[in-house]
Amino acid sequence: DIIKQSAQGTRKRVFVLETFGGNCGYLATMAGIACGADAAYIQEERFTIEDLRLDVVHLAKKIRDGMPRGLIIRNEKASQNYTTKFIESLYNEEGKGIFSCRANVLGHMQEGGHPTPFDRNLASKMGMRAGDWMVKKIVENLRADYSVLTIAKDTVCLLGMLHGKLNFQPITELDDIADFKLARPKTQWWMRMRPLMRIMAKHDNLYVSKSTVAQSAAVVDEAID
Repeated sequence: DIIKQSAQGTRKRVFVLETFGGNCGYLATMAGIACGADAAYIQEERFTIEDLRLDVVHLAKKIRDGMPRGLIIRNEKASQNYTTKFIESLYNEEGKGIFSCRANVLGHMQEGGHPTPFDRNLASKMGMRAGDWMVKKIVENLRADYSVLTIAKDTVCLLGMLHGKLNFQPITELDDIADFKLARPKTQWWMRMRPLMRIMAKHDNLYVSKSTVAQSAAVVDEAID
């Protein structure tokens, strides 16, 4: 939002923001949807030089029509060759006379700041759940000599959020649902929401089929319910 305000104040400015996320584009996508970005480039969704050109055309038309700024988000590992600096140079060259472009690498600034009320509340809940879980497992596996011994799979777990609820996931099951090489889930539900960003930006090129857009609308309806 701060970058958007800066772009709006300078008039006819496009910002390219690089976010954290490693090989997972969740952060870039959710940030793009939340702040009304024109595009978010991620590793999971391959993009070409033609896609970049179409985004320049979209931004040029948008700014000619009176919108004073544009915002593009790039995941840090979206592409080995189409770097943040490359995209900035391309946009500056192709948008010459219409808009200027600046790049901003947010970096570790994303990890700083004060925790929000949601963060504090979640930390308290997770701490309480973890403590209760440990006591429960100790009681369940307590032997006559007061030692604790177990080989049950559900006694070595990862606590996290799943479908809006705290969930204990056995470590042995993670191999089925996680890609450890890329450090991301094998199934990424948020990918279905990506078309919403371009729809809200009134982008002519959606990169997706109508069925994907329909799935995206279903995801939003489910979240609202």
